[in-house]
Amino acid sequence: MSSMLPVADIRKDYKLKELSESTISDDPISQFDLWWNEALSSQIDEVNAMTLATVSGDGYPDARIVLLKGYDVNGFLFFTNYDSAKGKELEANPQATLVFFWKELERQVRISGPVERTSAKESDDYFHSRPLKSQIGAIASPQSQVIHDREVLNNQVDKLSAQYAGAKLIPRPAHWGGYRVRPRSMEFWQGRPSRLHDRIVYHRQKDNASAWVIERLAP
Repeated sequence: MSSMLPVADIRKDYKLKELSESTISDDPISQFDLWWNEALSSQIDEVNAMTLATVSGDGYPDARIVLLKGYDVNGFLFFTNYDSAKGKELEANPQATLVFFWKELERQVRISGPVERTSAKESDDYFHSRPLKSQIGAIASPQSQVIHDREVLNNQVDKLSAQYAGAKLIPRPAHWGGYRVRPRSMEFWQGRPSRLHDRIVYHRQKDNASAWVIERLAP
């Protein structure tokens, strides 16, 4: 007989903080900025890791972890291979949801909205800020495609490393760049005791792109 704890019995009661309409910001980006800085100061490992959820052109959902690389009033940035599975899904259906889960703070943030490619300059600037080996890796990997074995990647990396040895600048490949998720809704979730969590969501008003409706959701 197994001595392991049954999956259904795994639970944690959340007690650290609360989320109140009386203390939140009127603007979700400002509220995210507050929580982001608290997460940074808490020294959370991979604090910028977020789930990116997309839907294919034929309606199949997909999700994976990517890294946030910047945010401002215009949206949230990540970078990837445009020919990857997520790139093709975003081409067919340019909508996405991002999810941050900072378990150390018992917090979750969900961000949903349309997605657009960043400018070539934004993609160039970020690509050239990456370590040299990461730049070469982005060129070498046919992301999401089937390959025979690991040596396919190793051989391509070796070839490109020799090609760009001593180069002052490695050109960003056309198939690689950034995406910006422009939030249409943002939900802030704070864990509370007995599963009666705080959930406050911001919805962008259709007739006023700069105004937000704030609502509390039942947990």
